[in-house]
Amino acid sequence: MRAVLLALVLVLIGLQYRLLLAPGNLFSVQATQARVERAQDAVDLLAERNDQLTAEVQDLRTGLAAVEDRARSELGMIRSGETFIRVIE
Repeated sequence: MRAVLLALVLVLIGLQYRLLLAPGNLFSVQATQARVERAQDAVDLLAERNDQLTAEVQDLRTGLAAVEDRARSELGMIRSGETFIRVIE
């Protein structure tokens, strides 16, 4: 009876070692899952940004209004016949 009990205790100790201390243990799995979740969040943000940039590129390719708006805001261009007025506060 003692031999069986000793064998069961040794098996239990071996399983606990594997669960808590061996390579690929419970703690490293949890840390890896946390890293994967953070990476997935970053991927989601980048995918959203890519979608916005794709929509902007499509708008610039198809519509002249977007090109005109960009030229006005970023390059300070005006149409012929318009008067440029700068207000300084």
